[in-house]
Amino acid sequence: MIPKYEVIAADIRRSIEDGTLKPGEKLPTVVEFCDLYGVSKITVRRAIERMTEDGLVTSRRGSGTYVKEAAGMALDAVSGGRSDRAGGFTSEHQGQKVESVVYDFKIVNPPAGIARQLNLDADDFAYFDCRVRVLDGTPIVIEYTYMPLDLIPGFKKKNLYGSVYSYIQNELGLKISSFHRIIRAVPATEEEAERLQVPTGAPLLELEQVGFLDSGVPFEYSISRNVGNRYELHDVTLA
Repeated sequence: MIPKYEVIAADIRRSIEDGTLKPGEKLPTVVEFCDLYGVSKITVRRAIERMTEDGLVTSRRGSGTYVKEAAGMALDAVSGGRSDRAGGFTSEHQGQKVESVVYDFKIVNPPAGIARQLNLDADDFAYFDCRVRVLDGTPIVIEYTYMPLDLIPGFKKKNLYGSVYSYIQNELGLKISSFHRIIRAVPATEEEAERLQVPTGAPLLELEQVGFLDSGVPFEYSISRNVGNRYELHDVTLA
C-alpha cells in the first residue's frame, strides 16, 4: 500500500504539473490539508517534506508553503537531479588540472527575473561573478552566477579560484539538495568567443540552473555556456 503522505505529495505534484497550482502560489495550510485528506498533521508535514526534497515547494517561516518560482522550470527542463552535481566542476574532473579565470566579481541587485528565482526582493543583494573554468589548460565553460548575499556569508573573490560548492558545504555547513536545469544551444558572443578561444558564433551548450539547499531555499542562479566539442553532460535524475 502506498503511504498516505506519498498520495498527498503526488496530488500536489499533479496540481503543479497541470497548472492548478502556479509558481509562487501559496499551498493550503497543514490544518486545511488535514481536513481535505482526513489525515494527521504528521502525515501532511511528511508530504510537504517530500515535495521540498523534490524541489517543488518551499516553506517561509511564519507565512506558509509556496510553489517554487522555478517549479515550472523543473517540470519542463531536460533534467532535474537532487544532488548529482553537488560536487561541481572540480569534483567532476578529479585527477585533472582545474583552473579558474575570474572576469567579474561584485555585489549587485539582481535583475527582477533572477531575483524571483532566488526568492529575493527588488532591493536585496546578491553576489555576481563571471569566470571561465579551464581543464588541463583548455577553456571549457564560462559561468555567470548569482548567489544571495545573506545566505552565503563571507564569500570572497579568492573562493572563485577553487570549488564554490565545497565552500558552501564544507565551510558554511550547508547541504546542497537539488538542481533544476534547462539546456539549450546558443551561439558564442564575441566576448565569450575570445574568452573560450572559439570562433564568434560557435555553438555552446547552455545550462540555465537554479540550485537549492535541503531546506528548499534557492542558493544559486547560474548560466553556464560550455564549448560543445569539449564538454560531455553526465546526468543522473532521481525519481
